[in-house]
Amino acid sequence: MTRKLAPGRLIVASHNQGKVREIGDLLLPFGIETVSAGDLGFEEPEETEDNFAGNARIKAHFAAKSGGLPALSDDSGIEVDGLDGAPGVYTADWAETPNGRDFPMAMKKVWDLLEQKNAPYPRSARFVCTLCLAWPDGHDEVFRGEVKGVVGWPMRGAQGFGFDPIFTPDGFDQTFGEMDPAKKHEMSHRADAFRKLVAACF
Repeated sequence: MTRKLAPGRLIVASHNQGKVREIGDLLLPFGIETVSAGDLGFEEPEETEDNFAGNARIKAHFAAKSGGLPALSDDSGIEVDGLDGAPGVYTADWAETPNGRDFPMAMKKVWDLLEQKNAPYPRSARFVCTLCLAWPDGHDEVFRGEVKGVVGWPMRGAQGFGFDPIFTPDGFDQTFGEMDPAKKHEMSHRADAFRKLVAACF
């Protein structure tokens, strides 16, 4: 049976402020007060799995045990069909540099690889989000959401974060980078996973 989450404090097991803010906004109506793993000074556990659910579990259980509170983690990324699903779980790794994450560089890498492979149009892709809600006693619930679309070039828009400026969801002509954040929240991969989480756990 699915375990329900009581109102109160919840750790968002992330150091990504954009993600923390988005999750906090989505949980506000349910009487949940969010605090991030970064604000609590937790280190980031090593993500050793090759799938979204496995990495989400690592982060959520680490934060729940460290903080003694329920913790919600999100492992998400973009899967590009013309690159056999890459970067996938390694989405953030593609942006890593010695000076922090450089997403414009990572987006250019995706596009350059598609060009090298002469990938056919439309260059379909999907954003995937897997949420893991974990309790300090080791129980967890896992939910997967996705939104399908295409990747394009050049980058467009300064809203959002990560790969948003090259991703246009199906049925729209704006990238996630150009879209009003409220509109993106309604239809994103994270919103899809959240609807499943809320239906099950609230």
